[in-house]
Amino acid sequence: MFELLQRNFHRVVPKVDFCSLRYVEEYSENLAVRQDITQPVKTKHDSGMMITVIDKGGIGYAATSDLSETGLNNAIKNAQLWAQRTQNRTITDFSKIIMPHRSGHYTSNMTQAWSQTSLADKLTLLHDEAALAKIDDRIVDWEASLWFIQRNQLYLTNYGGEISQTHHYLLPNIIVTASQGNETQRRSLGALGYCRQGGLEVLEQIDFKGQAYQLAEQSLQLLLAPNCPNKKTTLVLDADQMLLQIHESIGHPLELDRILGDERNYAGTSFVTLNMFGNYQYGSPLLNVTFDPTHSEQLASYGFDDEGLPAEKVYVIQEGILKNPLGGTISQKRANITGTANSRANSWNRPPIDRMANLNVEPGNSSFTDMISRIEQGVFMQTNLSWSIDDSRNKFQFGCEWGQLIENGELTQVVKNPNYRGISATFWRNLIQVGNIDTFQLLGTPFCGKGEPNQSIHVGHAAPTCVFAHVDVFGGE
Repeated sequence: MFELLQRNFHRVVPKVDFCSLRYVEEYSENLAVRQDITQPVKTKHDSGMMITVIDKGGIGYAATSDLSETGLNNAIKNAQLWAQRTQNRTITDFSKIIMPHRSGHYTSNMTQAWSQTSLADKLTLLHDEAALAKIDDRIVDWEASLWFIQRNQLYLTNYGGEISQTHHYLLPNIIVTASQGNETQRRSLGALGYCRQGGLEVLEQIDFKGQAYQLAEQSLQLLLAPNCPNKKTTLVLDADQMLLQIHESIGHPLELDRILGDERNYAGTSFVTLNMFGNYQYGSPLLNVTFDPTHSEQLASYGFDDEGLPAEKVYVIQEGILKNPLGGTISQKRANITGTANSRANSWNRPPIDRMANLNVEPGNSSFTDMISRIEQGVFMQTNLSWSIDDSRNKFQFGCEWGQLIENGELTQVVKNPNYRGISATFWRNLIQVGNIDTFQLLGTPFCGKGEPNQSIHVGHAAPTCVFAHVDVFGGE
């Protein structure tokens, strides 16, 4: 298919300022065992292409699942028509933007291919794991699942750009729910938070086997636990909650198209403004945040973004100072500011927009034991359960599955329904300890939504355990 599209594209490409073809083929298989019953196997195969045309200042898109030469010709004509209609009607003269025309190849690492293990063996693995959760009659629901995705992409441009990329993703999950009387509690692997690029070797990397038993025990502990206290105190966030904190209060506010106003009527705007870059104190000097799609094991790694810009590691926050936005080629030109290779689309029938990829908090020097030992009074929280943040990505309130009091330098009483609230910049400026590499975890989410029409996309977040001072925490009562 790649060779056919290459031949056809270069034969019919129009004489315009810029034209690109982006082909995406995706195969996925989703397996689940719930309450010891095999769920229907879900498989999906999808393919198509997007044509982008820039000419005389205008821009147009057209997508099609007809991969024949006729389908390609029709898509190009439609994209040209929209480019003509937008000429002299946009704030940006798109023809003045120098689009990349790079060539290259990227393939995600995979040592144990999904296809090398039979369906029966994969389902047996899930049955064995799920069965570990039923340790008590109060366990009312339990599920283990595996979701595998393979994506093949080809990107061609009218001036010789040619990029092929192949990605393999594995998204494992376990959810255990306990209930007694009016009380229900759950523990999970973080709603697919422990997902990575790769094959079945990911299960060993995250210690998947045996997790169901531990999660079941913890859900029962939460049933009997008191509510998290209401007070201002020191907060310790494990990496799997840092995932959500990074995503909502750093990732989305720094998306350049959002800062420029593109998302206002759907997903909101940002408290960040263009004049903040280079000088704004976003967090304490301990805060170092990188955009790094070159980290091969993470969920959103790639060699090039969907406009052909080569991936590279970039500091967006360094020693607490805001440095760079998350903006691709077109947004950088619109804002007259440097950005990152993060223009991405979730499928062939969507145009690329500014998206987080792997957005990571770099590890510090503190061990977990050392961090806890320094805290006289505090709360330790794990695994996101709920989130709410305002339209400017500033004021937030997040809830977690698991909480534990810290008293005189030790983890003590388990508490249920732990929540905390804050304001993004104030919260990050109160960062007082950053965990070392031993607390650092590679995490992510496949469900970051944005754009009109909506695009749900894969995002990676790696983080250490972190400690924050003077945070409002509260329970469920």
